[in-house]
Amino acid sequence: MSRILITSALPYINGVKHLGNLIGSQLPADVYARFERARGNEVLLICATDEHGTPAELAAAAAGQDVRSYCDEQHDLQADVSRRFGLSWDWFGRSSSKQNRELTQHFAEVLEDNGLIEERVDKMIYSIDDGRFLPDRYVEGTCPICAYEKARGDQCDNCGSLLDPVELKNPYSVISGSRNLEVRDTRHLYLLQTRVENRIRAWVDERADSWQPLARSIAYKHLDEGLIDRGITRDLAWGVPVTRDGAPRPGFESKVFYVWFDAPIEYIGATQEWAAATGGDWKRWWRTDQGAADVAYVEFMGKDNVAFHTVSFPATILGSGEPWKMVDRLKAFNWLNWYGGKFSTSGKRGVFMDTALDLLPADYWRWYLIANAPEGSDTAFTWEQFQSAVNRDLADVLGNFVNRILKFNEAKFGGVVPAGGAPGPIEEKLFTDISAGLAELTGLMDAIELRKSAAALRALWVLGNEYLQEAAPWTAFKTDEVRAAVIVRTALNLVALYGRLAAPFIPEAAATIRAAVGEASAGWPTADASAELSRLTPGAPLTTPDVLFRKIEDEQVAEWTDRFGGAESPAG
Repeated sequence: MSRILITSALPYINGVKHLGNLIGSQLPADVYARFERARGNEVLLICATDEHGTPAELAAAAAGQDVRSYCDEQHDLQADVSRRFGLSWDWFGRSSSKQNRELTQHFAEVLEDNGLIEERVDKMIYSIDDGRFLPDRYVEGTCPICAYEKARGDQCDNCGSLLDPVELKNPYSVISGSRNLEVRDTRHLYLLQTRVENRIRAWVDERADSWQPLARSIAYKHLDEGLIDRGITRDLAWGVPVTRDGAPRPGFESKVFYVWFDAPIEYIGATQEWAAATGGDWKRWWRTDQGAADVAYVEFMGKDNVAFHTVSFPATILGSGEPWKMVDRLKAFNWLNWYGGKFSTSGKRGVFMDTALDLLPADYWRWYLIANAPEGSDTAFTWEQFQSAVNRDLADVLGNFVNRILKFNEAKFGGVVPAGGAPGPIEEKLFTDISAGLAELTGLMDAIELRKSAAALRALWVLGNEYLQEAAPWTAFKTDEVRAAVIVRTALNLVALYGRLAAPFIPEAAATIRAAVGEASAGWPTADASAELSRLTPGAPLTTPDVLFRKIEDEQVAEWTDRFGGAESPAG
């Protein structure tokens, strides 16, 4: 049994996330965790809300709440919608936790002790009308790289470049819209990434083969362009206080650590939260001197997070000189776009997780998103494509197979697994085809190729439908009841197999399928189809579930298109 630590990029606290956020990290992490658990491995799946930084302050102000109350409320909302989407976190923590605060302050101190943090007088934008410095996301303007007119002070969402607010052209205050800005001196702490650049490159080189091309290319892009020293404090009230030796750092009493310094540390912090709540041992997952050297660590994230996870966070961990576990496999995703534009939390553009669940059960969305995961390139959501995936794959292929054979068995064999007879040539061919399909699916899941995995799973469902069409139990029953029993029993075992294979993708429906045929195990099958298709005990009682997946009608698509519209329409 292997031990596998899995982390998803932390969803930001400012509102329930949209479907693009979901497929960009959280859902893939859950699918992979469910697969590894089914294989019998020990898995720890960690996520948390990212609660510090400018957007939290702005969102709280817009909601008329203090920041702590706002974050408390939003964390509970995100935890609830994650649960309803079937995201099987072992712990869903908070970056505002005591554990993360203490860890962040610890890393800052050891980095400074190692000569990797220094105070610098910085030039920052000051808003005369607002009477305050404007840290990164409090400033927007035109990107100096690509000329995108709504670039944030820390990063351009259009070209992905990491920025400093003073680099923006035509900057304005996000708080007031004022352009009455000037550059003033302020003192901040800097992480000297330039001093560990060679160590980071060597570390990336060691792992490049286990990262897929997107993550690898982004990491090398930043390394090849040359790292810069990064400011890790901000002029904000909400965040991890800047301390030294347990006391406020002189001159930094009104400052906090930069959200992108403390947020990745929360992976460790959330694991400490989990340990405090469950009695688990967090060190065996994170300290290589206490067992974590044997852990396989897998990270999931959208492409906009890759630079921080392959450069800045490694600079923190490597620079500490302490025996922390570092990522082994990094899976990054491109964008899921919304009708030619981007999903947007701040812009209320697209379908959001809570609204999606008001329309249809989670499994409908899970299947569509995984089957169309933006792995090789950006992909675009359309209602028509969503309707097609649900109707074709879930209703016509899987749902139709399960309901048809169970109803036939109920009518002809009294709702129990029929006995008698032996597999014939058709079954032997099926065993060969299913074995090959199982091997392919397992290999793709192991490689975390989720879109291809969904296609391989659908191909296995198709084999079941083709087998029923060729074997035709309804015809065989008229002349050879024993032969019909073999066909039906084989098909019922396929139902049980599908209930296990589908569990990482559509867990609720998979559980219903397994319950219908009395399949207690949710374990991942072997590639031996002959054995896997003879698991059910003859005479065992079965039940016929209601229709597993109801088709999406054209009228529903028209209604949703009118309600949600395209790129410029709000999510409602």
